[in-house]
Amino acid sequence: MPGLGASSKIFEYLNLPTDNYCCHHLEWLTPVAVNEPISDYAQRLCQSITEKNPVLIGVSFGGIMVQEMTRFLNAKAVIIISSVKSEAEFPKKFGVAKTTQIYKLFPSRHFEQIGGFVKENFGNKLKKQIELYEKYQIKLTPIYLDWAFETILNWKKQKEVANLHHIHGDADAIFPPKYITNFIPIKGGTHIMILNKAKEISKIIQEII
Repeated sequence: MPGLGASSKIFEYLNLPTDNYCCHHLEWLTPVAVNEPISDYAQRLCQSITEKNPVLIGVSFGGIMVQEMTRFLNAKAVIIISSVKSEAEFPKKFGVAKTTQIYKLFPSRHFEQIGGFVKENFGNKLKKQIELYEKYQIKLTPIYLDWAFETILNWKKQKEVANLHHIHGDADAIFPPKYITNFIPIKGGTHIMILNKAKEISKIIQEII
């Protein structure tokens, strides 16, 4: 399961031998409403899973989502990457955003045009980052973004997930490792390490499985 607003293309650099593994890529669905409970959304995602005992892998928000999906599946293992295991691992700024609801001051429709704005007005470095972002993003709709922000900021872990493995970069700026416990560290790994640390992550995934 990819991260917020991302397509399953982010997994294109993972290398899991096809003679041993069969990989299925999940994609984000359109929420039925801005207030759709995460459990309902997770259950809808589970409807597309045909394996009886899958290994669930999720990146960032996708890592939260696969944990929710274990309510409805008998997962053999759960692997989260660049994510959190509970709301206790959120950085403090998430708590501020939740309390003040400042994110509601910025209409989600503006995020759809952010790539074009940055490419026109800022330097080459940011242009490359935005181009990379656009390559792997899904079509961002206001209802999806509003639902995603609300869901992430208000998420509370409901159950302990059995056989959970957490792979996390020591340079992750979105979920700083100082707030994270019990994880497998990736040296120099940022929040997008699924793209540039895929070889190392692939090896760890194979060892876990």
